[in-house]
Amino acid sequence: MPSVGDLFIDTRGGDRTMRVSYHGDRGTVVVSLWIGTVCRGSFRMATDDVSRLIGTLNEISLSAAPTVPIVTASPGSPPDATGTATAGPATSATAGAANPPVDQTGDISDLARIVAAPTLRVA
Repeated sequence: MPSVGDLFIDTRGGDRTMRVSYHGDRGTVVVSLWIGTVCRGSFRMATDDVSRLIGTLNEISLSAAPTVPIVTASPGSPPDATGTATAGPATSATAGAANPPVDQTGDISDLARIVAAPTLRVA
């Protein structure tokens, strides 16, 4: 196993994992999908493409982050019973980031047919 990498657990459970490893001697990052101890598939990515993948994952992370309302006191707001100024209208900290534009990169509707696993038969 390479010294740089990580292991991720699938949200569906069932002993599914994804491994990401860096292979400097080949200039690649390998993403592999595992069920238990069996590798079910792998993808070799040139290290030149890693920054683009990171950018995509960052966009996903930002769009998936919950918006946190920011409550600010309006100037001249009357104090409440504790002597503190009452809050003004709430605003969203990530307004506009919650629904970023989606770039369509191509039609992938036929991929399910192309990459579907063959039916296994036991004799």
